[in-house]
Amino acid sequence: MLVRRKMIRERALELLERFAVKQAPVPVDDLARRLGAKVVKQDAPDELSGFVLREPTKGVVIIGVNAKHPPNRQRFTVGHELGHFLLHEGERLHIDKQWTGYQVKLRSEQSSAGTNVDEMEANLFAAELLMPVPFLNTDLAKLTPSKLSAEEDIARLAKKYRVSEQALTLRLTSLGYIQQ
Repeated sequence: MLVRRKMIRERALELLERFAVKQAPVPVDDLARRLGAKVVKQDAPDELSGFVLREPTKGVVIIGVNAKHPPNRQRFTVGHELGHFLLHEGERLHIDKQWTGYQVKLRSEQSSAGTNVDEMEANLFAAELLMPVPFLNTDLAKLTPSKLSAEEDIARLAKKYRVSEQALTLRLTSLGYIQQ
C-alpha cells in the first residue's frame, strides 16, 4: 500500500482553511479539541510519544501526549495522532498494548523506521499540518540568502513554526527546497 500523499496534503489544508489558520505556528492542540478529541498531556515512559484512545460507544477520543518530551515534540505528536484520528478511523492500527479494553496506538520502532504505511501517513499528516506548503512558500520567499546562513534560516523558521530543526529540515528536504 502506498502513502496517500496528495489526499493527506488536501486534508491538512482543508483543516487549516476550515478553522481559519493562516500562519504559523499552527494551534494543533486547539484543532484537535475543535475536532472532538481531548488532548491529555501526562508523564510517560520515554519510548511512548503518544496514543489515540477511542471509545466508540461513548463517542470519546483521547489523544495522549508524553508531557516529558520537549514542547516541539509534543506538538508533532499531537499532529501525528490527529493524523491517525482523521486518516485511519475505521482501521486497526499497529497496537502495542491493550488497556482495559481500549485500543491504544503507541509509537513503536516501526513508526520511526518508516516501514508501516499508517505510521508514515500519520507522520506526513503532522508535517503537512504543522509546516504547510503555502506557509513555507510565503516564508521562504522572504529570505535573502546573501544575508543569512541556511542554519540561521532553519533555526528561525523552526522557532516560528514551533517544530524541531530536524523536522523542518526533513520537511524542506522532502519538498525539494534543500538538497542532501
